[in-house]
Amino acid sequence: MTSLDAQGPAPVEAIDRALALLSALSEAGPEGTSLVALCRDLHLNKSTAYRALATMRTRGYVSQDADGSYRLGPAAVGLGAAYFGPSSLAQLTHPALLVLARDLDELVHLGVLNGDRVIYVDKVEPDKAIRVWSQVGRHVPAATTSLGRAILAFSGVPDDQLDAFVHPGDDPAVLRRAVRDARRRGYATEIEENEPGIACLGVPILADGAAVAALSVTMLAHTLDDQRMSEVAGRVAELVPPRLPDALQLPDALGRARG
Repeated sequence: MTSLDAQGPAPVEAIDRALALLSALSEAGPEGTSLVALCRDLHLNKSTAYRALATMRTRGYVSQDADGSYRLGPAAVGLGAAYFGPSSLAQLTHPALLVLARDLDELVHLGVLNGDRVIYVDKVEPDKAIRVWSQVGRHVPAATTSLGRAILAFSGVPDDQLDAFVHPGDDPAVLRRAVRDARRRGYATEIEENEPGIACLGVPILADGAAVAALSVTMLAHTLDDQRMSEVAGRVAELVPPRLPDALQLPDALGRARG
């Protein structure tokens, strides 16, 4: 049997071993795991695994707790954070935003969470004119936007901590209800809460099950009935996954709605 691996150069054993250890630590999660468990699961010699872990520890890719267990270090975690940072996400998703704006003839934004606000990191306008005050780099409240609600619904923030995102004078129950609805449907909405006559539908973009960003479709409020919501959410579900890395995905609820 022939494979691409067999046809290519032989793997560098030390690098292959280090990558296997990093993958195992990633699967172990924040609590980490022991050297004994790593050696058992990966069929590695204890001294060999220890040397590899010690080397990666000096570069910050592995951390060791006081009890001797190992976890992914900040350098390893930072690789994913940098890759899914605002500029990288904008590059990855821009083709999808272009097609969405063209196919739906609506304004499309990409946003990321920053504290209790959302930053617009990309924007594609439709051919038709729609008067909305938005620009790349602008900060808007997360609690009152479909982008922010979509991110909060799938970011792992406990319900009892959502009030921290609500600005003084706003009703916390509105955000809690919007988040519950977003988790059920796979997308969030905001209808005439920020600008008269304007509505938005926001869809989270997930990495390993947690929202790293969201995209929104902005339209005239009188056009956003149940049928239009289903149409817009379905088009997003059809378009976005094939154009993103395997690590990025849409919520399961949206996938079920499309099917």
